[in-house]
Amino acid sequence: MGNPMRRSLALLATLASFATPAVADGPVVLELFTSQGCSSCPPADEMLHELASRTDVIPLALHVDYWDYIGWADLFADPEHTTRQQAYVRFAGGSTIYTPQMIIGGVDHVIGAKSMQVADAITRRNVPNGVQVELQRTDDQLVISGVSTQSLPEGTIVQLVRFNPNETVEVQRGENAGRTWTYSNIVQSWDVVGEWSGSEDLTLDVAVEGPEPMVVIVQEPGPGAILASAVLR
Repeated sequence: MGNPMRRSLALLATLASFATPAVADGPVVLELFTSQGCSSCPPADEMLHELASRTDVIPLALHVDYWDYIGWADLFADPEHTTRQQAYVRFAGGSTIYTPQMIIGGVDHVIGAKSMQVADAITRRNVPNGVQVELQRTDDQLVISGVSTQSLPEGTIVQLVRFNPNETVEVQRGENAGRTWTYSNIVQSWDVVGEWSGSEDLTLDVAVEGPEPMVVIVQEPGPGAILASAVLR
């Protein structure tokens, strides 16, 4: 029969080969809410690791802190990630947060590592909408440029995300005790750097430090739909 997770990843890779190429609006952003202390999370972490090699998506791992009490404090957990997940659930009319949860394009909520649902959501969100951003870094200065063919909802924000591409952790306690895992695209910071109405071209100068890759995300308030993205590795 083979390993179910391997079959799932193989299916996702096959579907990717038939997917629409990345459009000018930028790769589709996938946010995985995960925890090193969650026994159900490793398959989703592995899926995100596989997705990290693709160019049509930007997979980001947001480690939450609400499983830390069961024996292992996630080394990457940030309470702000928990707050972001709670905001998504409230905006969608829900009441419960859980791991693993993947939110795709700021809109589609997928439970766990369901490769078919993830692939379908990527295809749905990979559609041009006339909103584009570009990034250019010179030393410690990042220039964010954007154009839009439409007015954007009031309160649309421009966000800068920094992430660690890979880090290996040996989990010593809790539900995953004894497992060694390489985590990918671990979010280290997530900051709002401006707002954009879309009525004029966007130009933002942001001070940046360090070699970590960066992502710029234009998102409707809520948090709602992600309208554009760009990554600089």
